[in-house]
Amino acid sequence: MISLQTKLTYADYLETSDDERYELLNGELVMAPAPGEIHQYILGELYFEMRAFIRKRNLGKVYFAPFDVVLSDTDVVQPDLLFVSNERENIITPENIQGAPDLVVEILSPATAERDRTLKLDLYARHGVHEYWIVDPDARTIMVLRRGERRFEVAGIYGAGQTARSPILEGFSIALDEIF
Repeated sequence: MISLQTKLTYADYLETSDDERYELLNGELVMAPAPGEIHQYILGELYFEMRAFIRKRNLGKVYFAPFDVVLSDTDVVQPDLLFVSNERENIITPENIQGAPDLVVEILSPATAERDRTLKLDLYARHGVHEYWIVDPDARTIMVLRRGERRFEVAGIYGAGQTARSPILEGFSIALDEIF
C-alpha cells in the first residue's frame, strides 16, 4: 500500500494559530517551542553586537525570531537571528523575508538541535544562505559555516577563550566568553 502525504504550503502555514510558533519544513508543519533563558540571553548578546556592527557600517538589517523567512512555498523558517545585506534588501517585505538571508544564526536547544544540524543546514545551503552559525550553549561553541559550491563548509569552530569571526561580515567578531 502506498502512502501519499500531502505537503503543506505557505498558504496553509498562514492559517496556523498566532498562539503557537511554527515552521514549515519540506511541507511539514513543525512546532517550535519557546526557547529557554540561556537561549534568549545568547540571542540578545549576539543581536546587540551584530546589530551595532552592521548599523555603524550601514551594511543592511538584522532581525531576530519570530520573523518568517519564506525560502519556498513549502519551506518557511524562523531563524533565531538573520542578516540581510543592503544589496539584497529587495527580499525584505513588511510581512517576512522572501528568500535566503545572507547570514543565519540558530541557537541549539534540546527540541531543535537535531533539526538545526541536519534538515535546516541542508535547507539553508540549498536555498543560498551564504553563512550559517550554529551556536551550542551546552558545548559553549559556535560553528561558523560558509556556503561552498553546493553545501556548507566549516569556516571555524570556536570555543571558550576564543573569538568567533564572520567571513561575510568582514571585521565582525565576538568573544565567546562574553556570550556564554
